[in-house]
Amino acid sequence: MRVIGVDGKQLGVIPLTDALNQARQHGVDLVEIAATANPPVCRLVDFGKYRYEQAKKEKESKKHQHASTVKEVQLSPRIDPHDLGIKVTHAIDFLCEDMKVKVALKFRGREMAHTEVGFAVIKKFLAEIAPFGHEDFPPKLIGRGINVMISPLPRNKRAKNPRQLADGSVPVNPNKVRVPDEEDDEDDEVEGTNGKPGLANPQSEDQSSEGFGNPPLNA
Repeated sequence: MRVIGVDGKQLGVIPLTDALNQARQHGVDLVEIAATANPPVCRLVDFGKYRYEQAKKEKESKKHQHASTVKEVQLSPRIDPHDLGIKVTHAIDFLCEDMKVKVALKFRGREMAHTEVGFAVIKKFLAEIAPFGHEDFPPKLIGRGINVMISPLPRNKRAKNPRQLADGSVPVNPNKVRVPDEEDDEDDEVEGTNGKPGLANPQSEDQSSEGFGNPPLNA
């Protein structure tokens, strides 16, 4: 088998007994990190430290994956204050999950004659989410709408989600919630199994366990 030493340098291809002796001498474990390679690759490392490093890498990978996810929130110049508050809440949930938020405000008909009203709504929205994210660029009027992209603040500078529970979870998963428009009709509600309005076709999220590599070979 090919062995990587404690310092990360290659020790070459050596027999299993020699690799185990090397592990004993350094007081570490012999961990197989590439079983499908020919020959298999093992590493001399403290297994507890190895598991910690693997968990940290996976956590960083997921963080970057969330950062590339963009959620859209749609507004209108005549949005009701209550509806605006709901959309602010959902935007905060997205930002606290390390997702970007695209805010799109659309003008209809004669609303284009008063674009300042739309900019005032965007300004108020940005002020509400300021403790959780920052705009990538100033709001721009493009065609018949105003667009702005919001990125989450770093975790150490970001305010805590006000809806966050004691265990760190959020009572409603923002990925499952469709942000309603103020023009939505009440007839669009879907009747649940208990006869009350509910979400259409709810789906449970699969939970996957995290692996930390193969266990050490016994000396």
